Parts: sequence; C-alpha cells; structure tokens
Amino acid sequence: MRFFNLMVQGTTSDAGKSTLVTALCRLMKERGLNVAPFKPQNMALNSAVTADGKEIGRAQAVQAYAAGLEPNVHMNPILLKPNTDIGAQVIVQGHSVGNMNAVGYHEYKTIAMNAALDSYQRLAKQYDCVLIEGAGSPAEINLRARDIANMGFAENIDCPVIIIADIDKGGVFAHLVGTLDLLSQSEQKRVIGFVINRFRGDIALLQSGLDWLEERTGKPVLGVLPYLMGFHLESEDAVASSPVKATEDTKLKVVIPILPRTSNHTDWDALRLHPNVQVTLVGKNMAIPTADLVILPGSKSVQSDLEFLRQQGWEDYLARHLRYGGKLLGICGGFQMLGDTLEDPLGIENAEPRNTSGLGYIPMRTELKEGKQLKQRTGHLTFANNATVKGYEIHSGISEFNQPIQHFADLENGEKEGYLSKDNLIIGTYLHGLFDDKNALKALLDWAGAIDSQDFDYEAYREQEVARLAKSCDEHIDIDQLIENCRAFQQSIV
Repeated sequence: MRFFNLMVQGTTSDAGKSTLVTALCRLMKERGLNVAPFKPQNMALNSAVTADGKEIGRAQAVQAYAAGLEPNVHMNPILLKPNTDIGAQVIVQGHSVGNMNAVGYHEYKTIAMNAALDSYQRLAKQYDCVLIEGAGSPAEINLRARDIANMGFAENIDCPVIIIADIDKGGVFAHLVGTLDLLSQSEQKRVIGFVINRFRGDIALLQSGLDWLEERTGKPVLGVLPYLMGFHLESEDAVASSPVKATEDTKLKVVIPILPRTSNHTDWDALRLHPNVQVTLVGKNMAIPTADLVILPGSKSVQSDLEFLRQQGWEDYLARHLRYGGKLLGICGGFQMLGDTLEDPLGIENAEPRNTSGLGYIPMRTELKEGKQLKQRTGHLTFANNATVKGYEIHSGISEFNQPIQHFADLENGEKEGYLSKDNLIIGTYLHGLFDDKNALKALLDWAGAIDSQDFDYEAYREQEVARLAKSCDEHIDIDQLIENCRAFQQSIV
C-alpha cells in the first residue's frame, strides 16, 4: 500500500504541531513523495488566500509551500475567525456560512465534519501522503463531543497519531502522560509515539526521563527536537513579538498597535526581521513611543477596534505624529479606519446597523457588505520607479473615494489600488503581505525614511528557515522508520 496518513496532535496550543507538519511536508517531498498538508478545523485570524479566491489558515499555506504545492481550500476546510470572545465567523471550504457563537457552532459540527471529510477524501485520492494537523489539545474534555479537530477526526479516518509537547514550557512529562491518560482506549492505540520539541542542553540529562516515559506509557519517543535559536516560521495565530531595543544598525522605528481583533499579523514579519528596522508592538494600556512609521494593521472587527484605538489615545497620538512629519500606513482594516466613515447597514460586524466616523485622514467612505473580497494581487507601486508589489486581499468592505486621489499601486489587471496622500505622509492599502516582496519592501522603507537600508529578501529567508527546520527534524527523527510505521498502521486496519 503506497498511500499513508499521519496526524500530529499536541498537548497544548503552540506545542509545535504546525512546525512539525511543515518539516515533515518538506522531508516527505525530499523523499519523492507527493505529500499534502491538511487541518480539518483551524481557529485563527491569520489567514491566506488561494489562487482561486478561497480563504484558509496561514499555517496550511506555509505547509503547502514546504511541500512544493500551491495552497488550496481543501487543505483547511473549516476556518473559524473569532470576532468576539464567544463567537466567530465560520468559513466552510472557503465560503462564509455566517457568524456563530460557541454553542451554535457545537451544534453545527456534524455538518462541519462532513465538509472536512469531503476535503480529506479529495486529498487522499490525489496524494501519496496526507499530513494532518490537530488543533489545541485532544484532551480538552469539554470539547470532545462531536470533535472534528483531533481524535474525533483521527478515529473517523482511522489514522496514526503523533503527540508533540514543548519542553521549553516545562512539565513535558506531565503533559504527555496526562494527555495520553485522558484519551479513550481506542484513541490511545492509534498513538504511535511522542515528539518532544524545543529542548535545550545535553540530551544525556534527559535520557532517564525518556526511558521512564516509554516504560510508563508503552509508547516510543520518536525524537527530541532541539531549540532552534532565532528560528522564524509564519505564526498561525499568536502575534510574534520582537526585541524593541534599538541598535546602531536601526534606521527606522516602526510602531504598531495590537488590536483586540488584529488580523494577518504576519504582514510585518519582514519588517521585524529586517536588520535596519525596530518594530515595537503596543498593546492595551501600554505607553506609545515615538516612531518614524506607524502601521494600523488589519482587523476582524474594524468599528470596535477603532473605538479601542480611540480609548487608548491613538487618535491624539496620530495627529501629533503626522504634524511632526511621521509616516502612517493603514493596511486593510487599518486603511478603512483612516477614511471618513465606516458604515455597517446590515449589521455585519455588530448585532444591529451602525455607522462610525473614521479618523478622517483619507477622503473615503467604506460600506461593509455581505461576502468578501478574496484575491491575490500583483502590480507596481505608483511612487517608487515602478517597483513591483504583490499581496492578497481579505476584506468585507467596499471603499469609495469622494475626490480624485493618487493611488498606491497599479495592479496588473488594470485596476488602481489604495491611496497615497499629497504630502506623501499617508498610505492606505488593502494588500496584505506587501512587505514580503523585496522590491516593495525596499521602496516602502525608502518612503518611510530609511533611504540607505540594507536589501532584505524575506522570501529567501523563509526558504532558508524551512530548510533549517527540516534538516533539524531529519537529524533527530528517523523519518524513514516513521514512514514505515505509518504504512504498517494502515496495513493493520485494512
């Protein structure tokens, strides 16, 4: 039997599931296997757009890249995008089916499972191997009924499971033993081993614990992955922070507010990794430092996040920042906030219709409407010797300018995109990922004042990091034996 599958589950969120699946995708590809990533259910505000205009979790787009594939919607058929503390927009195979609270979605899970199984079967027919990522922990007792994200899905398709735990957080043996003990007998049987992630130090000092774990559980430790210093992989949902201390190489100071519903926070990854850029993320009730450039990021709830900014003193700060010649960039929801009005006549973001005054820096009206703009975009910047730019759109609002303006970019399909103020201080754009293109990054740094910044190729850096990750996993996990174990598991259930 050539086809096999494997599911990676974790003892906690951020245990390393996405990272391990990314590494395995690359390693399977290098062994000549046609491999695809899959996550039945993802909860994240950091999403990606497929070539055919569908929306999936960012992690699966990264895993597809590692596997040498274009992302498609069946790699993540269920995407939950939180818009309140108890509710989320539910996206099924790339299409929104509306907002649901936690109780409503629990009732909907049977339908969601059918969609997830349909997408999985499509991949299973096309690829030699499907690598499946779980969500959170399989031992969340309150979420086990109708589970489609972890063991509920693994039991349905009868696949082997690896459980990964992060030793850097502490309590790794309790996490692994406790997780296994809370699984049913049939679920325990499909666990083929453990992986310990982010270990620092001498492995000899860990060996007695590994021996105890294997004796206690009867499950092998498949590998102990070392802590990779300075490692970068696009984050699925947690906002990646960075040191805020300026160095002698710093040529640009960037400040970004972290909103309650910040979306697509990987937009500034290329900036925080750039050797000449200092990025400071400002959360609730934090002092706002001076900056050369302020970026208003994307938002899943634009009106309420704008209210949050006002409550936190950002409106006065921005007025002062611009008065002294600082630069301001609004991306997607941040772009909408910079306009004159935000109108929600259908109550898309709120329980009832609501209009909000924007910050008034762009002569623009935005109306929230049903459906989303989901598009990949390429083009050229209007202000930087025709520098290339590429990105993607994910937004519900339709924006209209009420006077002639200079646009930010000319798109390849002939459309005009975004806004550039006459005084050259403000840019607004719907393009997520605009810093990822090295030409656009250099042009935008020049615009912001870092004229002599170093060249930095974020896409080459991402490839370097995926290769580094895969090499580390190959050195610390017997991948060929893992493949054989997965195939043996498949044979045992036929």
